[in-house]
Amino acid sequence: MNISNRLKFVYAVLVAVLAFGAFAAPSAYAAPKGPTIIDVAKAVNAETGEFSILIAAINASDPAVARTLSGNGQFTVFAPTDAAFVSLLGELGLTAEEVLDNQALVTQVLLYHFARGNRDSAAILSSSRIRTLEGGFLSQSSGVLTDANDRTANIILPDVKASNGVIHVIDRVVLP
Repeated sequence: MNISNRLKFVYAVLVAVLAFGAFAAPSAYAAPKGPTIIDVAKAVNAETGEFSILIAAINASDPAVARTLSGNGQFTVFAPTDAAFVSLLGELGLTAEEVLDNQALVTQVLLYHFARGNRDSAAILSSSRIRTLEGGFLSQSSGVLTDANDRTANIILPDVKASNGVIHVIDRVVLP
């Protein structure tokens, strides 16, 4: 085999490997095995009714939010209860429909409740600041989160596990 034929053979193998990789790669990014953060929130809501407004907010937000919480990435979610959302609506003097109709606002507020990485309660309690997906920070002290507006939220149920992260239930909506 001369050098020209060897070079052609090497190129052919490289093309075959790259083509195989292009078709095989999407399976590596398939949905995680087991219930995702979205699945867990829906299951908890079915049992307790505590996350109906959170789920409505996810559905009203940019579709990328639901894709993020259903994908392979690992995330920590500080999930306000329905009572927390009702309290916020009362503070703002708005209805749920008025808020949910503003996709950009809903998306921004939701992303302020999410952080990269699977941070269990021990990791949260050892952190004083948590960067959110919205880009801002939450301060944390003894299980109490403080937002950019000095509003506080207590973690009332930590470590609800999902295949792609963890949910910590909080008693107040935090705002960027």
